[in-house]
Formats: sequence, structure tokens, C-alpha cells
Amino acid sequence: MDAAYKEHFPLQDQHQENMQTLSSQLLCSSPCPLYLRKCCDYMGSVLALSSGPGHHNWPFSTDPPPSRWNAHPAHWDSPPRWERRDGRLPNPGSFHSLHRSCKDVFPQQIEGVKMILNKTLSSFFKVSHTLHLSAVSPSYYRFHVEHLQSDDYSKDKDAPALIGEMDSSGSLNAHALLHVTERVRARTVFQTQQSQFVTWQFETEYRGNDFTTAVTVANPDVLRESVILVAHFLQSVSSGLVLGGELVYHRGRAEEGGILTLAGQYSRPNWVATLNAGKGGAHASYYHRANKQIQVGVEFEASTRTQETTTSFGYQMELPEANMVFRGMINSRCIIGGVLEKRLTPLPATLIMGAFVNHRGDKLQVGLGINVG
Repeated sequence: MDAAYKEHFPLQDQHQENMQTLSSQLLCSSPCPLYLRKCCDYMGSVLALSSGPGHHNWPFSTDPPPSRWNAHPAHWDSPPRWERRDGRLPNPGSFHSLHRSCKDVFPQQIEGVKMILNKTLSSFFKVSHTLHLSAVSPSYYRFHVEHLQSDDYSKDKDAPALIGEMDSSGSLNAHALLHVTERVRARTVFQTQQSQFVTWQFETEYRGNDFTTAVTVANPDVLRESVILVAHFLQSVSSGLVLGGELVYHRGRAEEGGILTLAGQYSRPNWVATLNAGKGGAHASYYHRANKQIQVGVEFEASTRTQETTTSFGYQMELPEANMVFRGMINSRCIIGGVLEKRLTPLPATLIMGAFVNHRGDKLQVGLGINVG
């Protein structure tokens, strides 16, 4: 993307929830010493691999939309807490999923022409092909493959065990998921950028009756004596209130340090309010389900480094009779966008049309896609 395009379409923080949680984003955007800047460099590629992006991707970004390989299986997140009726405190779920309900309401960026072909070869093996043609960002072809676990518990939950992805530039992503026990899950991620290794990450998560704790080791390097450690903890205080935090620690030859982010979430049957706050700023979101067809979400982000704040409003409208879903958004940077998904019954295909307008920069971005299978 050239400088003129960046000027008209300023990039916003990519807060997709692949453990690209607030603390890692705000860490990268805050004034910090060398050890924190190094930590941010790792977090951009490492922690972005750990969470499901949902449907949210800030418009006018030249980065390819998040691919399916880095999304968590649906059963990795506990059911909504208000569904527990036995009187016990529920498990709070994963830290990186705190804002997911709100993010899923926002439209995902679409630009240019995209075609996705999905094929299930067997009950344990799935592949997909993605072709994206764009005048803004480099066009690419991506091959995606999943091998599902064969044990009864994981097969019933449709949990992918091995996920791989390679694009036309030669970059490779590999993702392995393992249920060690019913409460312990392990994940390993490797990522290359053409011929260079950029990420190797190991994560273990334990889910108790009313708490979740996770530890991630990112990019350990014995020769350079460097490593990044990320620890998460969430505790259900009541049936609707969850409190916790995230600690990011970096150690290198010449420096070491860490940063702490606190988090809280309060939920009711039809709405969820979440707040993350740390040294770099704050991230708040509110999700509300008005009825079966309409959902809305509001996000607020503040950065201490740029001294800027961004407020975004998104909504999702489902029309089951027409096999259509529409998602729209507007933010304080005068960017308005929407994406319409239309199921082409009886064909196994979905037509996707989207447009984003930057009124401040007087620019328009339009996309068209089709998802088959």
C-alpha cells in the first residue's frame, strides 16, 4: 500500500482475538523501553496466531483477512455463562475470547475479488482453496488443509488436530491442537515467512470448574537467550462477573521486563460488557442481542502513546427467510462499511458483497466474493 493510500485510509489496531488481546496490542502502541518494543515485535506475529478472529477486521488494511487456520474450534470456548442452571460458578472460558461476542458483530473486510472452495474429503480430512485478486494488496493463492482427531470425544466436537496452510509466496502456517485431558488442552504453532522462521509457539491451557489459566512460550531462542512468556488467568466471581489478567514477560541478553493487563467482564442473558486496562491504554466493548435477528456491539479503544481514542459501532441483522446476513459498522474516524452474505440455495455456495467508505479521505473500497462448500 502506498503512502497516499495510507493517508486516506489510516490503519487501526488489529485487535483480532487470537490472543491478539488488548494487552499485546496496547503494549505495541505505548511508549516503552527496548525490551518492551522487542516484546511487541514478537507479539505482532506470535500472539496473533492464538485466537479466533471472528468477523472483525478493520477496513482499509492491506493485510489479508485472517484465515481459518488460526481460529479456535468452537468447543474451545465454554457455552454462555448464563446457561448454567446447577447453581455452581461456571468456567469463564479463554482470556482471548473476552471480546469475541462484540467482534463477531462487525463486518470482516473484503476487497477485490475472492473465491473460496471448500471440500470435505472424509470425516477426518478437509481442504480449501482461496484465490484473492486485489488492486490494493498483493494477490495470492492459499491452500488450507485440516486433519481431524479420530478419538470419539474430539470427533463429536469436530476438533481439528492438525491444520496447515501455505500461500503462493511460500509462507507456511502449521497449527497442532491436542486434548491432553478433558480439562487440559495444548497447542503448538509454527509460522514461516517465505524461507524464514518467524514464529514458534507452545501453549497449555487448564480449565477448572470456575477458572481458566494458560501459559504460552513464544519464540524461545537458546542462542540469543531470549524468550517471551504470556500468562493468563480468569476467575468467575459470580454467575455473571469474571475477573482476571494477562502478564507478558520478555527476556533477552541485554534487557528484560513485563507488562500487566487487568480484565473484567459482566454478562447477562442478552448482553455482555468487557473491559481491559493496562499501561498502554484501555479497550472496552459492549454486546447486546436485541432479538433473534438483530445484534449490536460498541467498542472503545484508547492509546496512551498516540493520545488517540476510537469508538466503533457495529450491528448484525439476520434474515432467515431470505438466507441473508448483513453486518455494518461506523466509527469515529468517519469510516462506514457493510458486508452482505447471501446463501445461494439450493447451491452449496454463499455470495459475499462488501463496501467500505472513508468519508474523511473521500475513498471507497468494494469487494466481491463467493464461498463454495
